[in-house]
Amino acid sequence: MTDAPPLNGRPAIRRSDPTTTPVPLVFDSPHSGTDYPPDFGFVAPLQTLRSAEDTHVDRLFAAAPDNGATLLAALFPRSYIDVNRDLRDIDPELLDAAWPGTAKPGPKSKLGIGLIRRLAQPNVPVYDRKLTVAEVRARIENCYLPYHDELARIVDALHARFGVVWHINCHSMASRGSAMTEDGPVERPDFVLGDRDGTTCGPIFTDLVAHRLREMGYAVKINDPYKGAEIVRRYADPPARRQSLQIEINRKLYMDERTREPNAGFDKLQADMSRLIGFLAGYARAALA
Repeated sequence: MTDAPPLNGRPAIRRSDPTTTPVPLVFDSPHSGTDYPPDFGFVAPLQTLRSAEDTHVDRLFAAAPDNGATLLAALFPRSYIDVNRDLRDIDPELLDAAWPGTAKPGPKSKLGIGLIRRLAQPNVPVYDRKLTVAEVRARIENCYLPYHDELARIVDALHARFGVVWHINCHSMASRGSAMTEDGPVERPDFVLGDRDGTTCGPIFTDLVAHRLREMGYAVKINDPYKGAEIVRRYADPPARRQSLQIEINRKLYMDERTREPNAGFDKLQADMSRLIGFLAGYARAALA
């Protein structure tokens, strides 16, 4: 297990390497971080701000190394900087000066949830001030770039060694949508798998994961309402045998959405995710053979 690099004297990311024979299987949890940096300077209620966290998702996939897979997790919170956004998705309303580099605010920035969040919830601002260009640059250099550099190293090294790599980008979702989400305030299924309409992952692998989850008794949708974002887009190349699939888990399955504490379903879901990891590791070994 490797923690690196330092962020305000504390680790920013955690990499857990295989403890048994490696397989070309990678899990990453970019939004499970709960270490709020002292320079954050937010004014939104912490409980509200924490609703952006995929709290405990890294724990749900903790069995990855014991099955020969690699697990990468961010330790900083998503609301500080979101590594699952395009680096150019900078909200101009957040800054006290023009961004000196290339900025291309997209639909997420318009909703207040771009690279750096302007809103914690609808009508709940994260800050009572503008951020400086230096602040944003520091978050990019200390968090965003190290996370992507490390994930790229993992994926590239496994692909170079095995000629193929399967990458699972791990998230959780609120049990209901909101005005800041694509689907609005509706109930959600247990799992949503996203492959950006088949562009980041071949249908065979997507269907394999969906079928396995359904066999466990879970309700699964594909690309509805989440198709996958920057991370799967960046690391996928199906023709080159680089498969990236996003997985979203309904939080009501494993935690109290108000307190963020694990609920009575946590142990079962963690056991099921461990079974899924073992199944996918076996699939990878069989494919190599």
